[in-house]
Amino acid sequence: MKMITLRGCAASFAALALAGVCGCADRPTIFDNPDPNLRLSSSELRGDALARFPYKEDAPKAREIRARAQVAYPLNRMEVVNFSDADWQDVEVWVNHKYVCHVPKMQSRQLKEIHFPMLFDETGNSFPMNSNKGQMLVRSVEILRDGKMYQVPPFFPESRSPFNEELGSGNKTRGLLRFPRSSRQPGA
Repeated sequence: MKMITLRGCAASFAALALAGVCGCADRPTIFDNPDPNLRLSSSELRGDALARFPYKEDAPKAREIRARAQVAYPLNRMEVVNFSDADWQDVEVWVNHKYVCHVPKMQSRQLKEIHFPMLFDETGNSFPMNSNKGQMLVRSVEILRDGKMYQVPPFFPESRSPFNEELGSGNKTRGLLRFPRSSRQPGA
């Protein structure tokens, strides 16, 4: 009886693995992105990114933007939040001046998941997976909005990251994004 169950489990696993490989060949992630506007195939994301090159070095640099970018290396993604009171339209998220992902709409205070396979360079290569192993690190995040380039300092939840030194300590985690202690609710 146990042999039949073990064989059945092995066959089910093999069928699911095959379906996952065949059915998800052009998908940047296994699960759908929470934002319906970002549920595109890798081919669509690549084509859209290639149309946005070259990097806009001449775009006016704006000093301040109410946004936050957090890099979650174990999940192979970045999380970006617009903390302004207005929605943003037609936003480009640039990483390391080399990789880009177009976000059609960034709603106010709504987290956007940008998975590494959604970021493409000018040759059509996506941002490397497992970047925390030293292949490629996120050094800069910028948002191009309304013709201006805004610097968004990336935050890394791993406390050992040297980039967090600039941001200081004393952060409290709420979900995956971290917020300064000053934003704690009374009694929290």
